[in-house]
Amino acid sequence: MCLRLDRLEISGGFLLLTAWFGLVNGWRMLGIVLGASLLHETGHWLVLRLLGVRSGRLRITALGAELDSDRQRLSYAEELAAVLAGPAVNLLAGLLLAPLRGGWTTAAGAHLVLGAFNLLPVRPLDGGRALELAVSWAAGPSAGDRTARWVGVAVSLAMAGGLTWLAWRSGSLWLLPAAAGSAKIAISELAPAKKVK
Repeated sequence: MCLRLDRLEISGGFLLLTAWFGLVNGWRMLGIVLGASLLHETGHWLVLRLLGVRSGRLRITALGAELDSDRQRLSYAEELAAVLAGPAVNLLAGLLLAPLRGGWTTAAGAHLVLGAFNLLPVRPLDGGRALELAVSWAAGPSAGDRTARWVGVAVSLAMAGGLTWLAWRSGSLWLLPAAAGSAKIAISELAPAKKVK
């Protein structure tokens, strides 16, 4: 099931996970996290616009958001800038909000966690794509894909194991979807490789 609006696609998994998050953590916290996510995607979009790239559809799933755009004409450096713009916006917002008192510390934490999480070297996260681009730039696309795949598998399996252990120790079921998502990413990276040009 998917909700489609002209250039926006929202999966049923995202809606379910969002509702669960709001019920468990409160609607205020959900608003803060969604706001940080929106700012993150705006960072990607702004850099792509500055580089003259038109953005297509925005897909939002339980594992995150993906902005479709025609990046074929971008250099490795330009695409790397676009990929890192989202986490950079979150980290900057978190650092600017951190000294403020009150509810701003929660918003700062959400931005810092989202920015740092997205820098993990796991595809489809920004850090995994950045690793692939950086290695591709230095050693070619095959080396970039291979490096991103194996680093992503190792990090994803470590995350899945760590989150499962933490869920078992703490009794928090909220960690299980993240553990399952991490395991799914590792399995998808181990699937037969696509041809890299």
